[in-house]
This record gives sequence, C-alpha cells and structure tokens, in this order.
Amino acid sequence: MTLLITVIAAIVSTTVWYANDNRDTYKLGTLSLIYWGASLMWLMDFVFEYAELKAEYFNQEFADILNDAILGVTVVAIGLIAWLVILLIKDPKGVFKNKLTKK
Repeated sequence: MTLLITVIAAIVSTTVWYANDNRDTYKLGTLSLIYWGASLMWLMDFVFEYAELKAEYFNQEFADILNDAILGVTVVAIGLIAWLVILLIKDPKGVFKNKLTKK
C-alpha cells in the first residue's frame, strides 16, 4: 500500500510538473524527484519482502494494510513538507527577501 500511495503521488506531481509553465519557479521537479525516490525505495522494499515471504506477502491482515496506508500518507506528507522547506529557502519570487529589506 505504501508503494501504491507513493507511486500515485509521483505520477500526480510529475503530471503537474509537466503541465505547469512555472515548473522552475515552484521547483516542481524537486517534488517529483522526492516522490520518485520514495517510490523506488518502496519498490526495493517490496522486492526483498516478497523474496522472503513469497505468496504469503499477499495475505496480509487489515491492520497491516492500514498501517502501510498510514505510512504511505505520512511519507507523502513529509515529502511535501521537505519540498515546502526547499521552496521557502530558495524563495523564487523573492517574497521573503522583499519583506526583510522593506522598511
């Protein structure tokens, strides 16, 4: 479930990056790379866990699925927070710079 949620976030962020004219201004490429990196990490986790458990991997209890879903949403939220921090530090439109220099 975690893999599915992060892949959906990666696809959505990449689609928004591709469709947006201001992709450099809002650092949307960074956001999509964050989610694709997380998706790759969860893909490797799936491969190794499937190699260990085989078909038993697909017989999870509801509590485990819910736990994975909460983890996936948390990963997406943390990726969004990291992107916002990067966006605030870069300050592409100079909002904070103008506020700090304005007297």
